[in-house]
Amino acid sequence: MKLNIAIVGLGFGAEFIPIYQRHPQANMYAICQRNVQKLNEIGDAYGIATRYNNYDDVLADPAVDAVHINSPIPNHAEQSLKALRAGKHVACTVPMATTVEECLEIVKACKESGKKYMMMETVVYSREFLFVKELYEKGELGKVQFLKASHQQDMDGWPDYWPGLPPMHYATHCVGPVAGLLKLQADYVSCFGSGTIREELAKIHNSPFAVESAHIKFKDSDLSAYVYRSLFDVARQYRESFEVYGDKKSFEWQLIEDEQPVIHTAKKPEPEIPEKVTVPDYAHLLPEPIQRFTTKGVYDADEQQHLSFTQGGGHGGSHPHMVHEFVSAIVEDREPFPNAAQSANWTSVGILAHESALRGGEIMKLPDFAKA
Repeated sequence: MKLNIAIVGLGFGAEFIPIYQRHPQANMYAICQRNVQKLNEIGDAYGIATRYNNYDDVLADPAVDAVHINSPIPNHAEQSLKALRAGKHVACTVPMATTVEECLEIVKACKESGKKYMMMETVVYSREFLFVKELYEKGELGKVQFLKASHQQDMDGWPDYWPGLPPMHYATHCVGPVAGLLKLQADYVSCFGSGTIREELAKIHNSPFAVESAHIKFKDSDLSAYVYRSLFDVARQYRESFEVYGDKKSFEWQLIEDEQPVIHTAKKPEPEIPEKVTVPDYAHLLPEPIQRFTTKGVYDADEQQHLSFTQGGGHGGSHPHMVHEFVSAIVEDREPFPNAAQSANWTSVGILAHESALRGGEIMKLPDFAKA
């Protein structure tokens, strides 16, 4: 069985074309982009005949089995809902939506349509996350006691909807790993804003905070997690970090890019507790034709030089893992990870965390999306 995939949005979305083209259970069937010149350039480069510059036309095509949405954030919810209601499976880049109500709507649309939804959260398929997951599943961490994550970057000069964006409105890169490792469901969140960004940025979204830091309490668990985000007016090299503290071993992210993370092992002599580790690649988990995309590779059809796209070196090698999970879940008729309810939970943590910060740290309860 081969699934006909349509990719919507060809900026970041073009990164995924060669992966779908080489996946043994996928057919890279169609692309969609409003800019016709760009649509044709990419279609020609990758040899994709079916091209649309209108999203509704993609959904009207009965040959399309699944759409992979890479459009701007404000379009995610509307396009996901339209696709599910048109009987298409949906993969969508983060975040799922911009309101809790939209998240609930997508979860319900999944149940009504019987179609799969997967939020393409890169961090839970990064080699670092897969490494920590392996340690956890082997019992090497012991009992997990606490989780922590951050996502800090300087977004000055970014276009469109990014200027002044509330930090927690784009929080899935740090919420995903702390919830995802033990498949926990966030129950409630409390968040504080700290500092202020420039007035011309703050007034765009009525969001003054330079940093937002949140505590997440998990349902039916003794665990909580701490996440923090900054986007403007904070001096920090780009960092997406994820840390886990167990009673046997703990994993801490490196402070500076290109350094090594540290494993702390309990009950050793104090100087021997920390040890720098090299995180391995996890290409072996993938079908052979797409293994190359966990590090880097340039698609070159039939040895003819086309446009070259460097693949997967960023985002911790996650892109082929996400594609494989999405395709496999449909073929095997199982829930992908993260599924609609999990994606809604992770996205809503950030939405409600910002709301909490505006209310001085008030506890905000999340809906139970699994029962929606």
